[in-house]
Amino acid sequence: MGNDLRGLIVAAPRSGSGKTTITLGLLRALRRRGVAVQPFKCGPDYIDPAFHDVAAGRASLNLDTWAMRPELIASLTTMHAGESELGIVEGVMGLFDGAGVRGRCGNGSTADLAALSGWPVVLVLDVAAQAETAAAVVLGCQSYRADVKIAGVIINSVAGPRHERMIADAVGALGVPMLGALRRAEGLALPERHLGLLQAGETADIEAKLDAICDAVSEAVDLDAIVGAAAPMQPCGHAEGLSPLPLRPPGQRIALALDRAFSFVYPHILAGWHQAGANVLPFSPLGDEAPPRDCDAIWLPGGYPELHAQALANANAFKAGMRAAAERGTPIHGECGGYMVLGTGLEAADGSRYEMLGLLGLETSFAKRRLHLGYRRARFLGDGDGRGLSGEARGHEFHYATVIANNDPPLAEIRDASDMPVADAGARRGTVTGSFFHVIDCVP
Repeated sequence: MGNDLRGLIVAAPRSGSGKTTITLGLLRALRRRGVAVQPFKCGPDYIDPAFHDVAAGRASLNLDTWAMRPELIASLTTMHAGESELGIVEGVMGLFDGAGVRGRCGNGSTADLAALSGWPVVLVLDVAAQAETAAAVVLGCQSYRADVKIAGVIINSVAGPRHERMIADAVGALGVPMLGALRRAEGLALPERHLGLLQAGETADIEAKLDAICDAVSEAVDLDAIVGAAAPMQPCGHAEGLSPLPLRPPGQRIALALDRAFSFVYPHILAGWHQAGANVLPFSPLGDEAPPRDCDAIWLPGGYPELHAQALANANAFKAGMRAAAERGTPIHGECGGYMVLGTGLEAADGSRYEMLGLLGLETSFAKRRLHLGYRRARFLGDGDGRGLSGEARGHEFHYATVIANNDPPLAEIRDASDMPVADAGARRGTVTGSFFHVIDCVP
Protein backbone atom coordinates (compact mmCIF):
# COMPACT_ATOMS: atom_id res chain seq x y z
CA MET A 1 0.00 0.00 0.00
CA GLY A 2 1.39 3.41 -0.90
CA ASN A 3 0.45 6.83 0.37
CA ASP A 4 -0.08 10.28 -1.03
CA LEU A 5 2.78 12.00 0.79
CA ARG A 6 4.92 13.79 -1.76
CA GLY A 7 8.60 13.90 -0.92
CA LEU A 8 12.17 14.33 -2.00
CA ILE A 9 15.58 13.33 -0.69
CA VAL A 10 18.54 15.67 -0.08
CA ALA A 11 21.69 13.73 -0.93
CA ALA A 12 25.32 14.33 -1.89
CA PRO A 13 28.26 12.48 -3.47
CA ARG A 14 30.08 12.50 -0.12
CA SER A 15 29.78 13.50 3.51
CA GLY A 16 30.63 17.10 4.33
CA SER A 17 28.96 18.54 1.23
CA GLY A 18 26.32 20.51 3.11
CA LYS A 19 23.35 18.11 3.25
CA THR A 20 22.46 19.01 6.82
CA THR A 21 22.70 22.77 6.21
CA ILE A 22 20.56 22.56 3.07
CA THR A 23 18.01 20.27 4.74
CA LEU A 24 17.64 22.52 7.79
CA GLY A 25 17.34 25.59 5.60
CA LEU A 26 14.66 23.99 3.43
CA LEU A 27 12.69 22.74 6.43
CA ARG A 28 12.58 26.13 8.09
CA ALA A 29 12.08 28.10 4.86
CA LEU A 30 9.10 25.98 3.82
CA ARG A 31 7.70 26.13 7.33
CA ARG A 32 7.89 29.95 7.13
CA ARG A 33 5.83 29.73 3.96
CA GLY A 34 3.16 27.77 5.78
CA VAL A 35 4.01 24.42 4.17
CA ALA A 36 3.42 21.46 6.50
CA VAL A 37 6.76 19.73 5.96
CA GLN A 38 7.62 16.38 7.56
CA PRO A 39 11.35 15.69 8.09
CA PHE A 40 13.00 12.29 7.83
CA LYS A 41 16.57 11.04 8.17
CA CYS A 42 18.00 8.22 6.11
CA GLY A 43 19.81 5.72 8.28
CA PRO A 44 20.64 5.41 11.98
CA ASP A 45 21.13 8.89 13.40
CA TYR A 46 19.89 10.70 16.50
CA ILE A 47 21.58 14.08 16.21
CA ASP A 48 20.51 15.36 12.78
CA PRO A 49 16.84 14.52 13.44
CA ALA A 50 16.90 16.60 16.65
CA PHE A 51 17.85 19.64 14.55
CA HIS A 52 15.14 18.72 12.04
CA ASP A 53 12.63 18.77 14.92
CA VAL A 54 13.50 22.37 15.78
CA ALA A 55 13.67 23.55 12.17
CA ALA A 56 10.39 21.98 11.06
CA GLY A 57 8.44 22.13 14.31
CA ARG A 58 7.65 18.42 14.22
CA ALA A 59 9.47 15.19 15.05
CA SER A 60 11.81 13.77 12.42
CA LEU A 61 11.68 10.02 11.75
CA ASN A 62 14.44 7.65 10.67
CA LEU A 63 14.00 5.53 7.53
CA ASP A 64 16.52 2.70 7.15
CA THR A 65 16.47 0.13 4.37
CA TRP A 66 19.05 -2.15 5.99
CA ALA A 67 17.45 -2.40 9.42
CA MET A 68 13.75 -1.79 8.73
CA ARG A 69 11.18 -3.95 7.03
CA PRO A 70 9.53 -2.21 4.04
CA GLU A 71 6.22 -2.40 5.92
CA LEU A 72 7.67 -0.28 8.73
CA ILE A 73 9.04 2.31 6.29
CA ALA A 74 5.63 2.48 4.63
CA SER A 75 3.97 2.83 8.03
CA LEU A 76 6.24 5.68 9.14
CA THR A 77 5.47 7.67 6.01
CA THR A 78 1.77 6.78 5.89
CA MET A 79 1.19 8.00 9.45
CA HIS A 80 2.05 11.53 8.30
CA ALA A 81 0.42 11.48 4.88
CA GLY A 82 -2.77 13.14 6.09
CA GLU A 83 -1.16 15.92 8.08
CA SER A 84 1.83 16.86 5.89
CA GLU A 85 2.10 18.40 2.45
CA LEU A 86 5.72 17.48 1.81
CA GLY A 87 8.32 15.05 3.15
CA ILE A 88 12.01 15.96 3.09
CA VAL A 89 14.62 13.29 3.80
CA GLU A 90 18.20 14.08 4.70
CA GLY A 91 20.45 11.42 3.17
CA VAL A 92 23.39 9.66 4.79
CA MET A 93 27.06 9.71 3.68
CA GLY A 94 27.45 9.65 -0.10
CA LEU A 95 24.40 8.89 -2.23
CA PHE A 96 25.37 5.27 -2.95
CA ASP A 97 27.23 4.51 0.29
CA GLY A 98 25.74 1.86 2.55
CA ALA A 99 26.57 -1.31 4.42
CA GLY A 100 27.86 -3.04 1.29
CA VAL A 101 25.46 -5.95 1.80
CA ARG A 102 21.71 -6.06 1.49
CA GLY A 103 19.58 -5.93 4.60
CA ARG A 104 15.81 -6.15 4.94
CA CYS A 105 15.00 -4.00 1.89
CA GLY A 106 18.30 -2.42 0.90
CA ASN A 107 21.87 -1.76 2.01
CA GLY A 108 21.07 1.34 4.06
CA SER A 109 22.20 3.79 1.40
CA THR A 110 20.33 6.93 0.41
CA ALA A 111 20.06 5.50 -3.11
CA ASP A 112 18.29 2.39 -1.87
CA LEU A 113 15.76 4.52 0.03
CA ALA A 114 15.22 6.62 -3.09
CA ALA A 115 14.64 3.48 -5.17
CA LEU A 116 12.27 1.98 -2.59
CA SER A 117 10.23 5.14 -2.03
CA GLY A 118 10.33 6.59 -5.54
CA TRP A 119 11.15 10.00 -4.07
CA PRO A 120 13.53 11.98 -6.29
CA VAL A 121 16.95 13.16 -5.18
CA VAL A 122 18.14 16.74 -4.87
CA LEU A 123 21.91 16.47 -5.21
CA VAL A 124 24.03 18.84 -3.10
CA LEU A 125 27.54 19.49 -4.45
CA ASP A 126 30.35 21.24 -2.60
CA VAL A 127 32.10 23.00 -5.48
CA ALA A 128 34.74 24.85 -3.45
CA ALA A 129 37.58 23.34 -5.47
CA GLN A 130 36.01 22.59 -8.83
CA ALA A 131 34.00 24.03 -11.70
CA GLU A 132 32.87 22.08 -14.78
CA THR A 133 33.94 18.82 -13.12
CA ALA A 134 30.83 19.21 -10.97
CA ALA A 135 28.76 18.34 -14.06
CA ALA A 136 30.73 15.12 -14.49
CA VAL A 137 29.87 14.20 -10.89
CA VAL A 138 26.19 14.89 -11.61
CA LEU A 139 26.34 12.78 -14.77
CA GLY A 140 27.88 9.90 -12.82
CA CYS A 141 25.23 10.05 -10.11
CA GLN A 142 22.50 10.38 -12.74
CA SER A 143 23.59 7.35 -14.76
CA TYR A 144 24.88 5.02 -12.04
CA ARG A 145 21.45 3.58 -11.18
CA ALA A 146 18.36 3.72 -13.37
CA ASP A 147 16.05 3.39 -10.33
CA VAL A 148 17.34 6.61 -8.71
CA LYS A 149 16.05 9.88 -10.17
CA ILE A 150 18.09 13.08 -9.84
CA ALA A 151 15.50 15.88 -9.73
CA GLY A 152 17.97 18.75 -9.57
CA VAL A 153 21.19 20.14 -8.13
CA ILE A 154 22.07 22.65 -5.42
CA ILE A 155 25.67 23.79 -5.44
CA ASN A 156 27.37 24.86 -2.23
CA SER A 157 30.49 26.95 -1.45
CA VAL A 158 30.23 28.96 -4.68
CA ALA A 159 32.96 31.60 -5.02
CA GLY A 160 30.98 34.11 -7.07
CA PRO A 161 28.78 34.76 -10.14
CA ARG A 162 31.33 33.57 -12.69
CA HIS A 163 31.99 30.36 -10.78
CA GLU A 164 28.24 29.73 -10.50
CA ARG A 165 27.65 30.37 -14.19
CA MET A 166 30.38 27.93 -15.28
CA ILE A 167 28.84 25.13 -13.25
CA ALA A 168 25.22 26.01 -14.07
CA ASP A 169 25.94 25.97 -17.81
CA ALA A 170 27.67 22.57 -17.60
CA VAL A 171 24.96 21.01 -15.43
CA GLY A 172 22.21 22.56 -17.55
CA ALA A 173 23.66 20.92 -20.64
CA LEU A 174 22.87 17.57 -19.02
CA GLY A 175 19.21 18.52 -18.75
CA VAL A 176 19.39 18.54 -14.93
CA PRO A 177 17.72 21.58 -13.29
CA MET A 178 19.87 23.89 -11.19
CA LEU A 179 17.79 24.48 -8.05
CA GLY A 180 20.10 26.76 -6.14
CA ALA A 181 23.60 28.05 -5.44
CA LEU A 182 24.93 28.95 -1.98
CA ARG A 183 27.91 31.26 -1.68
CA ARG A 184 30.78 30.57 0.68
CA ALA A 185 29.71 31.87 4.08
CA GLU A 186 31.02 31.86 7.61
CA GLY A 187 28.80 31.15 10.59
CA LEU A 188 26.42 28.63 9.01
CA ALA A 189 28.22 25.54 10.36
CA LEU A 190 26.86 23.93 13.52
CA PRO A 191 29.26 22.91 16.35
CA GLU A 192 30.48 19.31 16.52
CA ARG A 193 31.86 16.71 18.93
CA HIS A 194 33.19 13.15 18.52
CA LEU A 195 29.84 11.54 17.59
CA GLY A 196 28.86 14.32 15.21
CA LEU A 197 27.09 17.60 15.82
CA LEU A 198 26.42 18.85 19.31
CA GLN A 199 22.86 17.96 20.25
CA ALA A 200 20.20 20.50 19.36
CA GLY A 201 19.42 21.12 23.03
CA GLU A 202 23.07 21.95 23.72
CA THR A 203 23.51 24.40 20.84
CA ALA A 204 23.50 28.00 22.01
CA ASP A 205 21.17 30.32 20.08
CA ILE A 206 19.87 27.44 18.00
CA GLU A 207 16.88 29.45 16.77
CA ALA A 208 19.14 32.27 15.58
CA LYS A 209 21.47 29.79 13.86
CA LEU A 210 18.58 28.08 12.09
CA ASP A 211 17.13 31.44 11.06
CA ALA A 212 20.49 32.41 9.54
CA ILE A 213 20.66 29.12 7.63
CA CYS A 214 17.05 29.61 6.53
CA ASP A 215 17.76 33.13 5.28
CA ALA A 216 20.76 31.94 3.25
CA VAL A 217 18.90 29.00 1.73
CA SER A 218 15.77 31.07 1.01
CA GLU A 219 17.85 33.58 -0.93
CA ALA A 220 19.90 31.01 -2.82
CA VAL A 221 17.40 28.22 -3.60
CA ASP A 222 14.29 28.19 -5.78
CA LEU A 223 11.78 26.97 -3.18
CA ASP A 224 8.94 26.73 -5.70
CA ALA A 225 11.08 24.44 -7.83
CA ILE A 226 11.94 22.33 -4.77
CA VAL A 227 8.25 21.82 -3.97
CA GLY A 228 7.54 21.09 -7.62
CA ALA A 229 10.28 18.45 -7.76
CA ALA A 230 8.66 16.30 -5.07
CA ALA A 231 6.83 13.13 -6.09
CA PRO A 232 4.33 10.80 -4.37
CA MET A 233 5.74 7.81 -2.55
CA GLN A 234 5.41 4.58 -4.49
CA PRO A 235 4.03 1.41 -2.85
CA CYS A 236 6.71 -0.31 -0.76
CA GLY A 237 4.82 -2.37 1.81
CA HIS A 238 1.55 -2.87 3.62
CA ALA A 239 0.88 -0.13 6.22
CA GLU A 240 -2.03 0.33 8.57
CA GLY A 241 -1.38 2.98 11.23
CA LEU A 242 1.97 2.26 12.86
CA SER A 243 2.10 -1.45 12.06
CA PRO A 244 4.13 -3.57 12.23
CA LEU A 245 5.38 -2.70 15.71
CA PRO A 246 9.15 -1.98 15.59
CA LEU A 247 9.72 -3.12 19.20
CA ARG A 248 7.21 -4.65 21.60
CA PRO A 249 6.79 -2.48 24.73
CA PRO A 250 8.84 -3.87 27.64
CA GLY A 251 5.98 -3.03 30.02
CA GLN A 252 2.75 -1.11 30.42
CA ARG A 253 4.36 1.75 32.38
CA ILE A 254 7.86 2.31 31.04
CA ALA A 255 10.24 4.58 32.97
CA LEU A 256 12.46 6.23 30.34
CA ALA A 257 15.68 8.01 31.33
CA LEU A 258 15.67 11.28 29.43
CA ASP A 259 18.11 14.19 29.88
CA ARG A 260 21.46 15.40 28.51
CA ALA A 261 23.13 12.08 29.41
CA PHE A 262 20.33 9.90 27.99
CA SER A 263 18.81 11.32 24.84
CA PHE A 264 19.26 8.80 22.03
CA VAL A 265 15.89 7.14 21.58
CA TYR A 266 14.22 6.71 18.21
CA PRO A 267 10.84 8.46 17.87
CA HIS A 268 9.41 5.51 15.95
CA ILE A 269 10.17 3.20 18.90
CA LEU A 270 8.33 5.51 21.32
CA ALA A 271 5.47 5.96 18.85
CA GLY A 272 5.14 2.19 18.61
CA TRP A 273 5.00 1.82 22.37
CA HIS A 274 2.32 4.51 22.60
CA GLN A 275 0.36 2.91 19.75
CA ALA A 276 0.46 -0.40 21.62
CA GLY A 277 -1.07 1.26 24.68
CA ALA A 278 2.02 1.68 26.88
CA ASN A 279 2.67 4.76 29.01
CA VAL A 280 6.15 6.30 28.87
CA LEU A 281 7.26 8.02 32.08
CA PRO A 282 10.37 10.21 31.60
CA PHE A 283 12.76 10.75 34.49
CA SER A 284 16.16 12.43 34.80
CA PRO A 285 19.16 10.58 36.28
CA LEU A 286 21.20 13.80 36.02
CA GLY A 287 18.50 15.47 38.12
CA ASP A 288 19.02 12.62 40.62
CA GLU A 289 15.53 11.31 40.00
CA ALA A 290 14.69 7.67 40.68
CA PRO A 291 12.45 5.85 38.23
CA PRO A 292 8.79 5.94 39.31
CA ARG A 293 8.19 3.13 41.78
CA ASP A 294 4.99 2.07 40.04
CA CYS A 295 6.70 1.50 36.67
CA ASP A 296 6.87 -2.08 35.41
CA ALA A 297 9.89 -1.59 33.10
CA ILE A 298 12.88 0.76 32.91
CA TRP A 299 14.71 1.78 29.73
CA LEU A 300 18.05 3.61 29.76
CA PRO A 301 18.75 4.86 26.21
CA GLY A 302 22.08 5.94 24.79
CA GLY A 303 23.64 9.35 25.05
CA TYR A 304 26.78 10.83 26.57
CA PRO A 305 27.20 9.36 30.08
CA GLU A 306 30.97 9.79 29.76
CA LEU A 307 30.48 13.56 29.78
CA HIS A 308 28.44 13.37 32.99
CA ALA A 309 30.12 10.45 34.74
CA GLN A 310 30.82 12.27 38.01
CA ALA A 311 27.25 13.61 38.26
CA LEU A 312 25.85 10.13 37.61
CA ALA A 313 28.21 8.59 40.16
CA ASN A 314 26.94 11.10 42.74
CA ALA A 315 23.24 10.67 41.88
CA ASN A 316 22.40 8.66 44.98
CA ALA A 317 18.61 8.76 44.66
CA PHE A 318 18.81 7.57 41.06
CA LYS A 319 21.20 4.76 41.98
CA ALA A 320 19.14 3.64 44.98
CA GLY A 321 15.93 3.65 42.95
CA MET A 322 17.47 1.62 40.14
CA ARG A 323 18.92 -0.94 42.52
CA ALA A 324 15.63 -1.26 44.37
CA ALA A 325 13.80 -1.81 41.06
CA ALA A 326 16.27 -4.55 40.12
CA GLU A 327 15.71 -6.22 43.50
CA ARG A 328 11.95 -6.18 42.85
CA GLY A 329 12.52 -7.95 39.54
CA THR A 330 11.58 -5.02 37.32
CA PRO A 331 12.79 -5.55 33.72
CA ILE A 332 15.60 -3.03 33.05
CA HIS A 333 17.38 -2.54 29.73
CA GLY A 334 20.19 -0.21 28.67
CA GLU A 335 21.32 0.68 25.15
CA CYS A 336 24.92 1.85 24.59
CA GLY A 337 25.30 4.71 27.10
CA GLY A 338 22.55 3.21 29.23
CA TYR A 339 24.32 -0.16 29.07
CA MET A 340 27.53 1.43 30.36
CA VAL A 341 25.69 3.06 33.27
CA LEU A 342 24.21 -0.33 34.25
CA GLY A 343 27.78 -1.60 34.62
CA THR A 344 30.14 -1.44 37.59
CA GLY A 345 32.27 1.47 36.50
CA LEU A 346 33.15 3.92 33.74
CA GLU A 347 36.66 5.23 33.14
CA ALA A 348 36.70 8.74 31.67
CA ALA A 349 39.13 9.96 29.04
CA ASP A 350 41.50 11.33 31.72
CA GLY A 351 41.69 7.94 33.44
CA SER A 352 39.38 8.79 36.34
CA ARG A 353 37.06 5.94 37.30
CA TYR A 354 33.46 6.55 38.35
CA GLU A 355 31.20 4.04 40.02
CA MET A 356 28.07 3.22 38.06
CA LEU A 357 25.03 1.16 39.07
CA GLY A 358 26.67 -2.24 39.35
CA LEU A 359 23.60 -4.06 38.04
CA LEU A 360 25.79 -5.68 35.37
CA GLY A 361 29.46 -6.65 35.52
CA LEU A 362 30.40 -4.42 32.58
CA GLU A 363 33.42 -2.13 33.01
CA THR A 364 34.10 0.40 30.23
CA SER A 365 36.81 2.95 29.46
CA PHE A 366 37.17 6.06 27.32
CA ALA A 367 40.85 6.35 28.24
CA LYS A 368 41.41 3.59 25.69
CA ARG A 369 39.31 4.98 22.86
CA ARG A 370 38.33 2.72 20.01
CA LEU A 371 35.66 3.35 17.39
CA HIS A 372 32.86 0.80 17.15
CA LEU A 373 30.60 1.62 14.23
CA GLY A 374 28.16 -0.26 12.06
CA TYR A 375 24.92 -2.14 11.63
CA ARG A 376 24.14 -5.00 13.99
CA ARG A 377 21.91 -8.07 13.70
CA ALA A 378 21.00 -9.69 17.01
CA ARG A 379 19.27 -12.95 17.83
CA PHE A 380 18.23 -12.71 21.45
CA LEU A 381 18.99 -15.65 23.71
CA GLY A 382 16.03 -16.88 25.76
CA ASP A 383 12.56 -15.35 25.66
CA GLY A 384 13.54 -11.74 26.37
CA ASP A 385 12.19 -11.95 29.93
CA GLY A 386 9.05 -10.11 28.87
CA ARG A 387 10.83 -6.90 27.90
CA GLY A 388 10.20 -7.13 24.17
CA LEU A 389 13.72 -8.37 23.40
CA SER A 390 12.99 -11.65 21.69
CA GLY A 391 13.44 -13.02 18.21
CA GLU A 392 15.72 -11.05 15.90
CA ALA A 393 16.51 -7.35 15.90
CA ARG A 394 18.31 -5.07 13.52
CA GLY A 395 20.12 -2.03 14.85
CA HIS A 396 23.26 0.07 14.87
CA GLU A 397 26.29 0.65 17.10
CA PHE A 398 28.37 3.84 17.32
CA HIS A 399 30.62 4.58 20.29
CA TYR A 400 34.25 4.93 21.38
CA ALA A 401 34.15 2.91 24.62
CA THR A 402 36.48 -0.02 25.28
CA VAL A 403 35.20 -2.99 27.28
CA ILE A 404 37.59 -3.81 30.13
CA ALA A 405 35.42 -6.50 31.70
CA ASN A 406 32.07 -8.21 31.07
CA ASN A 407 31.53 -11.33 33.14
CA ASP A 408 27.76 -11.80 32.66
CA PRO A 409 26.03 -14.19 30.25
CA PRO A 410 25.47 -12.68 26.77
CA LEU A 411 22.18 -11.03 25.86
CA ALA A 412 22.25 -12.10 22.24
CA GLU A 413 24.21 -13.51 19.38
CA ILE A 414 25.26 -10.27 17.68
CA ARG A 415 26.77 -10.01 14.21
CA ASP A 416 27.67 -7.11 11.96
CA ALA A 417 26.29 -6.41 8.50
CA SER A 418 28.83 -8.80 6.98
CA ASP A 419 27.65 -11.57 9.32
CA MET A 420 30.81 -11.47 11.42
CA PRO A 421 30.41 -11.81 15.23
CA VAL A 422 31.07 -8.63 17.22
CA ALA A 423 33.27 -8.62 20.28
CA ASP A 424 30.67 -7.66 22.90
CA ALA A 425 27.40 -9.61 22.90
CA GLY A 426 25.68 -7.56 25.59
CA ALA A 427 24.89 -8.91 29.04
CA ARG A 428 22.07 -10.17 31.22
CA ARG A 429 21.81 -10.62 34.97
CA GLY A 430 18.41 -11.53 36.32
CA THR A 431 15.93 -9.07 34.82
CA VAL A 432 18.67 -6.56 33.89
CA THR A 433 19.97 -6.55 30.31
CA GLY A 434 22.01 -4.30 28.07
CA SER A 435 23.97 -4.03 24.85
CA PHE A 436 25.89 -1.47 22.84
CA PHE A 437 23.58 -1.59 19.84
CA HIS A 438 20.40 0.47 19.45
CA VAL A 439 17.38 -1.48 18.24
CA ILE A 440 15.76 -0.06 15.09
CA ASP A 441 13.38 -2.87 14.18
CA CYS A 442 12.62 -6.21 15.82
CA VAL A 443 10.85 -9.33 14.53
CA PRO A 444 9.53 -11.57 17.35
